[in-house]
Amino acid sequence: MGSHRRLAPSGFDRGAGAAVSILSVAAAAVGAVPAGAAPHDDTRATVDRLYEQAEKATEAYNAADERADELREEAGTARDRVARQQQRVNNLRESLGSLAGAQYRSGGIDPSLALLLSDDPDDYLDHASRLDRLTARQAGELKKLQDALRELAQDRDEAAGKLRELEKSRKAVAAHKKTVERKLATARRLLNSLPDAERDAYGHASRSGRPGMPGLGGATAASGRGSAAVAAARSALGKPYVWGANGPTGFDCSGLMQWSYAQAGVSLPRTSQGQRYAGRQVPLSEARPGDLVVYRGDASHVGMYMGDGQVIHAPYPGAPVRYDPVGMMPVSSVTRV
Repeated sequence: MGSHRRLAPSGFDRGAGAAVSILSVAAAAVGAVPAGAAPHDDTRATVDRLYEQAEKATEAYNAADERADELREEAGTARDRVARQQQRVNNLRESLGSLAGAQYRSGGIDPSLALLLSDDPDDYLDHASRLDRLTARQAGELKKLQDALRELAQDRDEAAGKLRELEKSRKAVAAHKKTVERKLATARRLLNSLPDAERDAYGHASRSGRPGMPGLGGATAASGRGSAAVAAARSALGKPYVWGANGPTGFDCSGLMQWSYAQAGVSLPRTSQGQRYAGRQVPLSEARPGDLVVYRGDASHVGMYMGDGQVIHAPYPGAPVRYDPVGMMPVSSVTRV
């Protein structure tokens, strides 16, 4: 079962820090109106671009947030290991102290003097033999302590490294959160600047299919888990789009897929890029209910095929989880989980 983290507006994959630079694109896109373009048409195109950029940043946010969760757990495990190793070191030090005291009490004096003072040479030899054994044991305990100290230093270095990586991931989360919020705020302002009829036209345009799509029928799901995921996705219809959320009261695009398959007992990656490779890829013409339909070349959007040429997906802020034509935007791949 996939783990359900908080409903987050609160990632980014490990190597994708450069995406923060798209912040500047919004301002440039808003300010630039192509010559001869109708202002409202240009506004709708700019909103489309902003939503696409915000979705990329959202998936980056999801990845960084997921990595931060993993690192918190790994750092906790490393800290526990340090504590256990420290206790082992303390125990070994106590053991060495006890051995040293026993050696002193057993006659840790010059051997020739001890022999001279001994009334019974046989008793001295027996005592010396026991003292040698004690010294050998002490040397063995000292070797254990040295090994334990080395392991403790390594564990401390590992724990410190996990904490440094966690801090980087936290900064990435914050950067992408800011990026998403700025993109969405700009898109909302632009949409609100349109007349009501233009806003309605934008909503209809975003739900239209694309020409040249293959004929798709209403086949049944390819597996029981696919069927269960379809039922879960249907139960989410009408729930709001909430960026960074994976249910159950709100979703972004990949969060809806992760949650739906979690209800079927299947754990999916958190991001649409990860979900693209969460199973076997099939041609769009062979899509069956429950298959994941991944959009755009960068795999920044994902929906679930439901049959009859339709997907269920979480589109964008202000648009609830809904059915749309499978060809609403360029399809890059179809994955059967």
